[in-house]
Amino acid sequence: MTLARSLPDTATEWWLYLGVLALYLLTRWFLAWHQARKEGVEHPVRAAFDDEEPGENAGPAAAMGAFRSYRQLLGFLAGGILIVLVATLTEGGLQLALMCALIPVVVTLLAYVDFRRARTHRRAHAHS
Repeated sequence: MTLARSLPDTATEWWLYLGVLALYLLTRWFLAWHQARKEGVEHPVRAAFDDEEPGENAGPAAAMGAFRSYRQLLGFLAGGILIVLVATLTEGGLQLALMCALIPVVVTLLAYVDFRRARTHRRAHAHS
């Protein structure tokens, strides 16, 4: 028995990781769409997809997807570690319960923090 594993062993574990990624992307898109609707954009769906494009004022760090604050970086690290721990150290019903109850909350909060930081950065550059 070893505790170190390099990749998921079963298709279920792969689906768990893909589901986490899909939830994060959908949450980010939903937040951008909601913000575009709130601002009265004519095509909020298009604006939500364009939201992820790095703009001219974004600079090289934002174009590479860099974290804009330590809070954002630490949140992603802690969230990622929590997801990996739940997926690798639990099995059966406990894993299912944690993946359905705890992980969606963590992923949604991470997407919100990421969206909020990007929105703040865009507003700061729009006014300058």
